[in-house]
Amino acid sequence: MAEQTQYEELARQFSAFGAVKREMGRIMPPECSSGSAVVLMLLDRHGDMRMSRLAELLAVDMSVTSRHVAHVAGRGWIERLPDPADKRSRILRLTPSGHTQIGELSRRSTELLAHRLAHWSDEEVGQLARLMGRLRESFGAHPSDVTSSAASGVAKDVKA
Repeated sequence: MAEQTQYEELARQFSAFGAVKREMGRIMPPECSSGSAVVLMLLDRHGDMRMSRLAELLAVDMSVTSRHVAHVAGRGWIERLPDPADKRSRILRLTPSGHTQIGELSRRSTELLAHRLAHWSDEEVGQLARLMGRLRESFGAHPSDVTSSAASGVAKDVKA
C-alpha cells in the first residue's frame, strides 16, 4: 500500500487537474457543453438506452439527466424513441448529426492531447491511459464500500 504522503500528493494533483479539464472544455464547440458531450459519448460507447440507464452511467439524478437529454435532443443529436417494452419509457439513440458531433468532439480532444503530450513517449501516453482507466475502475467498482470504509476510518479517527 502507498504511503500517506503519496496519497496527499495524489490529492493535490487531482485538484490541479481541474486546469486540464477546463482547457479540454474550452475546445468544445460553444453549443456543446461538457455535460452534453458526455451524454453523446456514452450513447456512442454503449448504444441505445433508456434515460434511467444514462442517469446511472452519468451518476446523476434524473432531473440533471433530463436537462442534458433535452439539450442534445433540441440540437438534433439524439432522438427519443418509444420503448417497445414499456410505452411510458423512451429509448435514446444518436442521430446521424449526433455521430457527426461525436466525430468533431473526438477530433478536437485528440488534437489537443496530441499537442500537449507531443513530448511524451508512446509508452508514457499508454501508461497514463492505462492508469487512468484503472483509477476509474477503482472508483466505479463499489462506491458504497468506499463510502462505508471511509466513514469507518473517520469514525475511528474521531474516537482515537
